[in-house]
Amino acid sequence: MPVAQSDLEARLKAAFPDAEIVVEDLAGDGDHYKAYITDAGFAGMPRVRQHQKVYAALSDLMSGPLHALTLETRAP
Repeated sequence: MPVAQSDLEARLKAAFPDAEIVVEDLAGDGDHYKAYITDAGFAGMPRVRQHQKVYAALSDLMSGPLHALTLETRAP
């Protein structure tokens, strides 16, 4: 079952409330997305750790309905 773009955005905003978040549906099928997340909490954190935090927030989706998620994370 696909994940609605609005649901994915809401989950990310709940996990990173002060972040600037943009989500794109790459294939129009609800299971291939790219997320751009700019969050002050990422400052000084290696990119791998930034991505781990995002994946942790979406862990239940990553093992099921979300097939692919490309991340671009950064601190402001």
